[in-house]
Amino acid sequence: MTLLTLSLRAQAPDRSADLRETLDRIGEHVAQYYARARSVVCVETVVLQPLTSSFSFDGFGRELKYELRVEWDPAAGERSAEATVVRRLLTVGGRPPRPKDTPGCMDPKPVSPESLALLLPARRDEYMFTWAGTSRTDGRPSVMLDYKAIGTKAPSVVWHDDCVTVDLPGRTRGRVWIDAGTDDVMRLDEHLTGMFEFPVPHDREIGGGPLWMGIERADSTVKYRPVVFHDPDETMMLPASIVSTTIIRNAGVPRLRTTQTFAGYRRFVTGGRVVKDVG
Repeated sequence: MTLLTLSLRAQAPDRSADLRETLDRIGEHVAQYYARARSVVCVETVVLQPLTSSFSFDGFGRELKYELRVEWDPAAGERSAEATVVRRLLTVGGRPPRPKDTPGCMDPKPVSPESLALLLPARRDEYMFTWAGTSRTDGRPSVMLDYKAIGTKAPSVVWHDDCVTVDLPGRTRGRVWIDAGTDDVMRLDEHLTGMFEFPVPHDREIGGGPLWMGIERADSTVKYRPVVFHDPDETMMLPASIVSTTIIRNAGVPRLRTTQTFAGYRRFVTGGRVVKDVG
């Protein structure tokens, strides 16, 4: 999940504009936002729906609800780039979780990276950004920025029992839409740049099963909406939904659509006052 408000202070971009200066400004706003987002929590509803080869529903989906918040430590120097989303499981299939409710392979991780941390200065060298022009998003004029990961780290494939986690640095590209009038992020799309295949270890093979797996597709779309808070009054652009689709050859669930929706945003503001000692 991504919690973000940016200010580009941009109209339709001139291709001669200083993109580096614009990205520096974005990074500053992202850092300011993370400092505020640490006091925001919400309820995330996740539906994991297997799909057929024609992308219709294949059986029943799995529904989970979490309390969700963002963690970020700006005092950690370069590690400030590691903004994370933290989840606490509330329900499984509409009921409180039981001890035997072990996480599924495709369930969201309790702690996962915050996707738009890529705009922070400490992560800037891992991506190439370009202007992509203008559009209309939700009926409003928007400015678009494209990005492509250029990381040189090797792919990581980590197995845990029958589940595998794959990290593919340098193999994604995406696009960010920004409201040209209010400078708010309205949408973020990301996808893999190509298929990735990896072997199945001998101790993970089941009854002469496949010797390899291949990630053909991993797409996601994040959409945002304004959320109003009071005392003090403030409006933030926060995620409304994330829809992801994965196609993984030889996986137990080869095609999966994951829909995440966010509601019940709450903000906690702490404060204090100085009391004169009259003793």
